[in-house]
Amino acid sequence: MPPASSLWRYSGAAADRLWHKSAIGRPAGDGTLELTPAETLFVHNHRNVELPSENWLNGALATNSQLMQEYAILEALRVPGNKVVLAANLQGVGADAETETWAARWPSDKHPRDSQPASEIRWFHSSDSLDAGDLFEWAERVASVGRVAEVMVVDAELSVVTYRVSAADPRGIFEGTRAIETLQSLDEGVASGSGRLYPVDSWTVEQLGVPTEAGVHVDEIASELIQGFSPLSDGARILADLLARGLVMRPGFKYGSRWRCYDRPLGEDHAPWLVVLPSEAPRDWGGACLASRLAAGVNKIWLYPIPRDDDWSYLALTRPPADSRWSNPNRR
Repeated sequence: MPPASSLWRYSGAAADRLWHKSAIGRPAGDGTLELTPAETLFVHNHRNVELPSENWLNGALATNSQLMQEYAILEALRVPGNKVVLAANLQGVGADAETETWAARWPSDKHPRDSQPASEIRWFHSSDSLDAGDLFEWAERVASVGRVAEVMVVDAELSVVTYRVSAADPRGIFEGTRAIETLQSLDEGVASGSGRLYPVDSWTVEQLGVPTEAGVHVDEIASELIQGFSPLSDGARILADLLARGLVMRPGFKYGSRWRCYDRPLGEDHAPWLVVLPSEAPRDWGGACLASRLAAGVNKIWLYPIPRDDDWSYLALTRPPADSRWSNPNRR
């Protein structure tokens, strides 16, 4: 939230309407509103309110170098009709939010004075680092109070896209413990590239392995489980967790991930999930958005494994439904 000195105390004729109809700003008594610089730009461009002064924008930019990005985010959310209350103003409407949350959103048919928010929002520049662990913890806390965790990403031309982050629990129908026990009982097989080959007629692990004319091929990560490496790499630990969840694993190279994961035998349905190794995952939001968009384009969910004690959890980064993809108006 900007310092009090950068807030504009607006007392024009539209002040009452801006709050009661659109929940813009923070009521400050005597029919006035306190508006942040981003809100000031919004009411100027979309509610026909004059700027505080001729040189106001230059001064506001000197105080907040992220002003145009914040305005782009606010515009993307508000133009479709959402009510947006910045985190610092939530207490005034009887709501609260997580520490990392930038703002809370109400749908167009609701108002902060008589309902709780539908979502909490964070925003990032496309070049910002992706901190999957931080996002996972935030998303879990947001979901625990019945809200959607929404992320807005703004790029270098101030275009905005919306994503949702959530905890995922991928599960399949197989008995995963049996698969791991079987793998650990195998001999060392025959080296093939970076992986190993095993006879097709004796291979019983339906969740893993790619049949070829030379035998069933497993990659170097699965080979760690077979050969009993200690300690296991993160990749092998993640693979063991996914197998224990009853999933069928196949290479995800064509989809920009390590594995594509099926919840039932091959051929019965498509793979619902794509799982990336943390060491191979995108490092910034631009890469994460590209990966998630690719996954959505083939009807799959992109998952990022998160270490938690001796276990693994999974962060899902997804595109929202078509009616919840907030983006700013097209500009030429």
